Amino acid sequence: MHPFQDMHKARSVRAYAVMAAFFVLIVGVFVVSMNMGFTRLSPLEVLSTLFGGGTDKQKLILFEFRLPRIVISVLVGCGLALSGAILQGLSRNPLADPGILGINAGAGLAVVLFISFYPVKTAAPAFMLPVLALVGAGLTAALIYVLSYKKGVGISPVRLILVGIAVAAGIHAAMIVLTIRLEPQNYQFVAIWLAGSIWGTNWKFVLALLPWIAVLIPYVIYKANVLNVLNLGDQTAAGLGVRLERERLTLLASAVALAASCVAVGGGIGFVGLIGPHLARQLIGPKHQFLLPASALAGGLLLIVADTIGRTMLQPSEIPTGIVVAVIGAPYFLYLLAKSKA
Repeated sequence: MHPFQDMHKARSVRAYAVMAAFFVLIVGVFVVSMNMGFTRLSPLEVLSTLFGGGTDKQKLILFEFRLPRIVISVLVGCGLALSGAILQGLSRNPLADPGILGINAGAGLAVVLFISFYPVKTAAPAFMLPVLALVGAGLTAALIYVLSYKKGVGISPVRLILVGIAVAAGIHAAMIVLTIRLEPQNYQFVAIWLAGSIWGTNWKFVLALLPWIAVLIPYVIYKANVLNVLNLGDQTAAGLGVRLERERLTLLASAVALAASCVAVGGGIGFVGLIGPHLARQLIGPKHQFLLPASALAGGLLLIVADTIGRTMLQPSEIPTGIVVAVIGAPYFLYLLAKSKA
């Protein structure tokens, strides 16, 4: 066998091994997380309840409170990390992330506007919030795209980051102004949401988020080759027959939709889209056929671990998941920023 084929096979085996390890870790944390909480359930009690046994209280705790939240945390982590991987591939910038670029903030602004005029406790928001968040995130992404584009040059990765940070700052300021007029109940909800608390903790929110994840993740992985070619540069990609603007827009729309739907249910959680792809890239390399699914699994693992820590560290109180992620993500972001300048 040719040495190049040997190297390619070794990288593929390593990538599958890393993805399998991520999956096993997610399953392990999933099982542990079912046992942990204000009311502890032993592994035998969890197993018995899952197979139809257990008391009514144990069934209520496991099926109505813990399982939906754990599933949501995995789905949100996968979606945000995959969105970050797409944005990093499109911009060829390792610091691109839906939170840093202001896409999460745009989705959040739409949610805050909706809550300003609509009761939080109604049944409608569960399925309306992802759509509204998508509108807010889409408009924000379009604004950032227009402001970042320079005729004759295209989109500069550095300019994209700077514009995204500026737009995000402006949107956060607008959200603070809007929260002043909220009723106390809605204000408390928005404050918790902005801190990154996974607030959609029942099965209707799982059903609201699942179609977005189930459709967009396979589509994005199908487009892995396009991202590989785009990373070679615009001239090379155009020479290979890639329709640059069309592919960019469809992939950008997919990244925005993933981030918006996850933010609508999971709150203002940042850094997952930054850390997940970087961890995957360091372990398996830049080839998007492996990078995209590995990023999703890494994000799912990060968020389920963060949510479990947030739920159990200061019982009976909770630490918002976004704060736990920020404790990990902020130093890592500063490290990447210092490294990129070097």
